[in-house]
Amino acid sequence: MKKLFALMLVVALMLTLVACAAKVPAETTAVQGEVKTFTVTVVHSDDSSKEFTYESQEEFVGPVLETAGLIEGNAGPYGLEITKVDGEQAIYNTDKAYWAVYVGEEYALQGIDTTPVTDGGQYKLVYTRG
Repeated sequence: MKKLFALMLVVALMLTLVACAAKVPAETTAVQGEVKTFTVTVVHSDDSSKEFTYESQEEFVGPVLETAGLIEGNAGPYGLEITKVDGEQAIYNTDKAYWAVYVGEEYALQGIDTTPVTDGGQYKLVYTRG
C-alpha cells in the first residue's frame, strides 16, 4: 500500500512539473544566437583610451555594456542616453559634454541600445564636447 501511495505521489509530482514547464514564457526558452566577440574603445576627456573585449549572444551592444558595468545612462526619447562610461561622467546640461558612439570609424546612426553586435565588430565611445 505504501509503495502504491509513493508511486502515485511521484506521478502527481511529474504531472505538476510538466504543467509548470508548459507555462514558461517563450522568451525564456528561446535558443540564444551565436557567440560574437567585439571590442569597444573608450576615449576619455583627457584623450587617454582603453580597449575592452566582450563575448556575447546579445543582439545589441548597449545591453552588453550595461550588464558589464562599462556604461550607465538614462532612457531618453531616442533610446539610452549614455551618462557615464568607464567611470567618467559627461553632463550635457552642464558643459555640453556627451558620449559619442562610433561603429568602426563612422559616427553611429542609431543609439547604443539599438546598435547591432557584429562578430569582430569595433565600436568606440568618445567623450565629446558640443
